[in-house]
Amino acid sequence: MAYDDLRSLLRALERDGDLKRIKAEVDPYLEVGEIVDRVNKAGGPALLFENVKGSAMPLAMNVFGTDRRLLKALGLNAYSDISDKIGGLLKPELPHGFVGVREAFGKLGSMVHVPPKKVKEAAVQEVVMRGDEVDLDQLPALFTWPEDGGSFFNLGLTHTKDPDSGIRNLGLYRLQRHDKRTIGMHWQIHKDSRNHYQVAARRGERLPVAIAFGCPPAVTYASTAPLPGDIDEYLFAGFLQGRRIDMVDCKTVPLQVPAQAEVVLEGWLEPGRMEPEGPFGDHTGFYTPQELFPALTIDCVTTRKRPLLQSIVVGRPPTEDGPLGRATERFFLPLLKIIVPDIVDYHLPESGGFHNCAIVSIDKKYPKHAQKVMHAIWGAHMMSLTKLIVVVDSDCDVHDLHEVAWRALGNTDYARDLSVVEGPVDHLDHASYQQFWGGKAGADATRKWPEEGYTRDGGWPHMVESDPEVAARVTKRWKEYGL
Repeated sequence: MAYDDLRSLLRALERDGDLKRIKAEVDPYLEVGEIVDRVNKAGGPALLFENVKGSAMPLAMNVFGTDRRLLKALGLNAYSDISDKIGGLLKPELPHGFVGVREAFGKLGSMVHVPPKKVKEAAVQEVVMRGDEVDLDQLPALFTWPEDGGSFFNLGLTHTKDPDSGIRNLGLYRLQRHDKRTIGMHWQIHKDSRNHYQVAARRGERLPVAIAFGCPPAVTYASTAPLPGDIDEYLFAGFLQGRRIDMVDCKTVPLQVPAQAEVVLEGWLEPGRMEPEGPFGDHTGFYTPQELFPALTIDCVTTRKRPLLQSIVVGRPPTEDGPLGRATERFFLPLLKIIVPDIVDYHLPESGGFHNCAIVSIDKKYPKHAQKVMHAIWGAHMMSLTKLIVVVDSDCDVHDLHEVAWRALGNTDYARDLSVVEGPVDHLDHASYQQFWGGKAGADATRKWPEEGYTRDGGWPHMVESDPEVAARVTKRWKEYGL
């Protein structure tokens, strides 16, 4: 099972020698970010900064910085543990389409009995500060990159509710600290929480918001998962954790938060109150420009008696985003197959930010099958933001980028096999000539058929491969060669 709070995970990592305590004073202005980025890129341990300048609160970093640690946090041996479990539960009646995805999650929830559980008392409410007692400067926000527009909290889990349906949403958005009681809410155009705010603003109503830090690992992961808007992230977190998530009512807003969190900020968004937010060195590896975003006034802060804060550093990949993105890629393969059953496997390269490129393998069955799959992916929920889709045959390992490049670079006639379209792109995409939409491409790197117009003499050539009998004989005699 997954660890049910951050502290128990950190203790386990320390026992394993996979956590390093930093006792020297560190500056959250640039220094912490530089340390963490170096350690992450070297595959180093989780870090617990015990003496952060300007704050009495320890800072946990790089906690999910390797696949090994994220798997341990979620109680898994491999990411396939979850994808196999999901796939097994969905068979033999595989549903289809977006309705099928909702039905699938409902089935998962009903089978494992993991809806969140309300509790009356919570560790995260041992200390309560209201009104003028609130001082966000006491929390170690990070100024990570030289051209950032301020200090940010990068792992605050934001809770809102749809004013119409009452359905809650849990999302992970960067949060800029404007002053002692104000935070900028960087929720992008495609995000559910932004839609909640817009509905409330049209009504002239305030929107309640709660932001939780240092949550149980399954909850933190679930906040990043690309779930349909009416699927409860806490149901999915309970499924991942293997038991129900304890939730407690907030003190000043009509929302619930994880009882085992470390810190919670509560407040109300006033309609129309916007402040400049950014620039910010984002997970794309480039700065995103300053824009106007809603500004949240914090009315209440609740914490444990000796709280710690968890954050991450993003920037040029690889970063801590990597394991989280790989988990999503593997966990959601069975669900993506519900929408696009043609897919055999897929890979979302970290170097593409997990949304700029999708490599997809198919068992090709008819002419232009690859093009059908491209357009199906561009119509599949958040996969619609994918800028480049490379389709290969099922005998290609989509995770071997050398093999994929060999196929894509050699198998593509760019006058016939390249599909160029326009459509929505990620809010943070800097390459599109206008914000929110731009050009996309799909490359058909499969073997071409005569029915697709490939009529050269001899048909599509065979790949160079060893003679199997000779290869087996060489393998058997390998030691004799002294190599």
